Amino acid sequence: MGTYYTHIKSPIGRLMLTANDRALTGLYFSTGDKARKEPDPAWQACAARFEQAKLELEEYFAGERRCFQVALEPKATPFQNRVLAALNQIPFGQVRSYKQIAETIGSPKAVRAVGSANGRNPIAIFIPCHRVVGSNGALTGFGGGLDAKRYLLSLEQTQQTFAETR
Repeated sequence: MGTYYTHIKSPIGRLMLTANDRALTGLYFSTGDKARKEPDPAWQACAARFEQAKLELEEYFAGERRCFQVALEPKATPFQNRVLAALNQIPFGQVRSYKQIAETIGSPKAVRAVGSANGRNPIAIFIPCHRVVGSNGALTGFGGGLDAKRYLLSLEQTQQTFAETR
């Protein structure tokens, strides 16, 4: 099974998408902190494999999509998978604290572990780790940087407010 990649432009900078033969496996930022990644020489560049993911991201950034349908296959531990599943339950345009996520997965004392799992989310945006904030509402780390996190939250909250006034 091969690994494929492509780069796409977005309002928050260039993104690199990765996939295997079945599903999207990664979304990485060209700027920001730890989520920055370069393609492995063994990976194959293949833009055609990412047409659906690219379309869904374009619709999301244009305010025309609230949820994603592209197949996802994050590489994660069982605990991380529980956290990622909880992230997928955060409604569009809303935020949750790390503590709330820990409570949601039945591990109320695992706030730091939830933060670590959230930070290791390999498919940002599609799995909305940007919707997690500190208990006091403060923006905390994000692989694409806090400016990107602020942009994504603002995009969603603007769309949420617009939909509610229609």
